[in-house]
Amino acid sequence: MDSQQRDTYTLTNTILRILYCVFIYSNELRNTQLDNFPIRTNHNHFIMSEVADYIDINKEQFKHELFDFLRIPSISTDSEYKNEVIDAANFLLDKLNNLDLDRAEVFETNGNPIVYGELITDESKPTVLVYGHYDVQPPDPMDLWETPPFDPKVRDGDIYARGASDDKGQSFTHVKALEAYQKTGTDFPVNIKFIFEGEEEIGSPNLVPFIEEHKDLLECDMVLISDTAMFAEDTPSITYGLRGLAYMEINVQGPNRDLHSGVYGGAVDNPANVLCEIIAQLKDEDGVIQIDGFYDDVVELTEDDREAYSKLPFDEEEYKEKLGLKALKGEKGYNTLERTSARPTLDVNGMWSGYQGEGAKTVLPAKAGAKVSMRLVPDQDPKKIAKLFKEHVESIAPDTVTVEVNEHHGGHPAITDLTFYGLQAAADAFEAVYDKEPFFTREGGSIPIVADFQKILGAQSILMGFGLNSDAIHSPNEKFALKDFYRGIHTSAKFFELLPDYS
Repeated sequence: MDSQQRDTYTLTNTILRILYCVFIYSNELRNTQLDNFPIRTNHNHFIMSEVADYIDINKEQFKHELFDFLRIPSISTDSEYKNEVIDAANFLLDKLNNLDLDRAEVFETNGNPIVYGELITDESKPTVLVYGHYDVQPPDPMDLWETPPFDPKVRDGDIYARGASDDKGQSFTHVKALEAYQKTGTDFPVNIKFIFEGEEEIGSPNLVPFIEEHKDLLECDMVLISDTAMFAEDTPSITYGLRGLAYMEINVQGPNRDLHSGVYGGAVDNPANVLCEIIAQLKDEDGVIQIDGFYDDVVELTEDDREAYSKLPFDEEEYKEKLGLKALKGEKGYNTLERTSARPTLDVNGMWSGYQGEGAKTVLPAKAGAKVSMRLVPDQDPKKIAKLFKEHVESIAPDTVTVEVNEHHGGHPAITDLTFYGLQAAADAFEAVYDKEPFFTREGGSIPIVADFQKILGAQSILMGFGLNSDAIHSPNEKFALKDFYRGIHTSAKFFELLPDYS
């Protein structure tokens, strides 16, 4: 830090200390949101922090840097954006190179590159591996975006851009937290490693081989991931459970060409009709999946689990209203939160067949297809479920058509031990910044790499999400609250500070 910067900090800290005294003794200011002040809590006492001050002073700069990151259309599902994906990797490498790390480099893979960095301060201290991904979902449908997906804008306190919440904005918080320590000359309390991939949105095909090949390099005490959501606005939560995934595709082939429905209808089985009949047989009227053996390995919810769910501040009427729904539907015998995070599901994600253009065309289609995802819970195995699904669909398919079932990708469910010291440090970090005790929740989505980290590295994951389920990830108008981007940086910095005391 140069002399000019130190003078700036000295002046700023003096002003902030005056404001802090006013804050303590003013009832009016006591009711002001804590995130408006560069303060942090430690054992229920307010203290000043150069690190926290730096974060607040540099908020605008952090926002501009994030916007530069979000402008890169790093769409991993579309090969036309291969160069942009590489640009995003190089952006992160440049940010790591601006820090005083022991090493920062890009590893090439058979797909998109992996960005790695590390700082080892003391071998006796905990080592945190920060994981994130710099690739994003396609922005389609484009016509539903209120502003261009790769031209970030702030509206009503939210950043709107593809990748804002998933996962550029959230993962970037940890890079900035480390910067705040280093730029203020504050000793970093732990060892830190970064690993950023560019293939998460396509199932991370090259990440597991990389981890297996570089186990020694990635050795750590825990993995820190910010790619989940808080339970609600201003309601911090830590995700300790994720569902797994088995993603399948069904293709139905009928005649060797599209046929005139008036000439051949009634004699030739329609692949679109067959597909609908197959899908209709996958679940019964109570939402129970009809695949033999599907539930064999499911760990049932305990009474304690169900009691914990009942305590969460969930308003079902508000939930329906926000989704524009009159009623909800799911597996009988379970409430909405249980269905969406702790029970396995089966859903059609896409269907295609026949004529879909404007007007009418009396065609009997030659083909039909569907993509189907199944969210899995402990101890379901995605490979076993994929096999059961394939066997079931083939068993109910008529011999009037040819049915082919293919597996796309999958991942294991994951559970973190609630007594793990990293979770406790994360909880206290959240409480220090948000002034609220966080909830511990399970999430319905999947991050397959979490189970892989546990299996290969023997490391449990801390899922410290700062986004919201309403952030429209994977949808048009994805957003991330600007205040939670800033609070995320504060929370990350606080977590690193507290962690050694819990180890």
